[in-house]
Amino acid sequence: MTAQPIATDHALAELMAVEMAHTSGAYTKRPISLVRGAGSVLWDADGNHYIDCIAGQGVANVGHNHPAITAAVQEQLTQLMICNEAYFNEQRARFLQSLTARTPGDLNRVFLCNSGTEAVEGAIKVARFFTGRSEMVAHQRGYHGRTMGSLSLTWNPKYRERFQPLLDGVTHVPLNDLPAMTKAVTDRTAAVVVEIIQGEGGIWLADRDYLHALRRLCDDTGALLVFDEVQTGIGRTGSFLACDQMDVIPDILTLGKALAGGMPVGATIWRDALGTLAPASHGSTFGGNPMACVAGSAVMRVLDEEGLPDRAARIGRQLLEDLKGLNSPSIREVRGRGLMIGIDLRQRVGPVIKALMGKGILASPAGTTVVRLLPPLNIPEENLALVVERIGEVLHDLGRKSHA
Repeated sequence: MTAQPIATDHALAELMAVEMAHTSGAYTKRPISLVRGAGSVLWDADGNHYIDCIAGQGVANVGHNHPAITAAVQEQLTQLMICNEAYFNEQRARFLQSLTARTPGDLNRVFLCNSGTEAVEGAIKVARFFTGRSEMVAHQRGYHGRTMGSLSLTWNPKYRERFQPLLDGVTHVPLNDLPAMTKAVTDRTAAVVVEIIQGEGGIWLADRDYLHALRRLCDDTGALLVFDEVQTGIGRTGSFLACDQMDVIPDILTLGKALAGGMPVGATIWRDALGTLAPASHGSTFGGNPMACVAGSAVMRVLDEEGLPDRAARIGRQLLEDLKGLNSPSIREVRGRGLMIGIDLRQRVGPVIKALMGKGILASPAGTTVVRLLPPLNIPEENLALVVERIGEVLHDLGRKSHA
């Protein structure tokens, strides 16, 4: 039977019913249907608009439908959509050159895939390939994806418990606990994996001294240091990579999310000194396709031309101060860097996220008590001021209800 198209004038309830009849169930859906985006604003099917502080889970760093990105993709669409890495391609070469010009040290070898979790899967294989070891050390509260290898590195039991057994030989230690990490790393450890800011885990920041100590520990033991910058990369924290602010160079770097402005792409990047993989040791049908590559090159240009990493650092500092200035008894702590901010509450986050949506602000949870803000890096400052105002209103209203 031929599938029937969904009419554009269906009411929201009808659209929801169609989607719910076929959905996998893997996502808890919010009751709005998004149809259009521009910059930091999204519109739903009923014409309501929202300030976007989710950015497609940290994807739209340059905003929704940036004209430079859409123009590049539209032009490439008429030329060539797919060309895997068995063949050379001009757009891939340009993207690789532009990307590695921004990575520190000799992080010059790149495997292109389709997502952050695939990039982490690649990092696991790269670490095993070059060390001949199989064990890994990751961090409590860490999140690295939900495919089977990356899930083994992800700590939260709610993501893991239904899918055991996962990879053997993975140990999790608390972030910034150097004695625990030193005990966990042995001559069997292939890699130590860390997020410089733990996003899904609640916006917890790794200490600079801790990251430097990890670098020394890996050098001493022969383990490889992996920075997962799927969420912190591409200008999000005030520099192209979060590690740029830490003066630490990993052996392996993973990127995804914002790397191509909305086109699916991920990258596993490692040091030239390690060498290259053996032929056929890894692969990706769609990895490095021209559509994603032209979008990625356009993102690199936009970051430079609009100075977005520096802007994220500047307005992120102001946002952090403004949120702390709310002085709400509901707020335990505000933490983050650049435009990656977590508001740790003294209550569960769900009602706050729901109430913010009712006031035209889209935010996401990070754990059970943290409101996570990941707005586009080019969000107007007046929009951020409105976000702070609405957060204050919601916390005040919910606090008053709880004491009624």
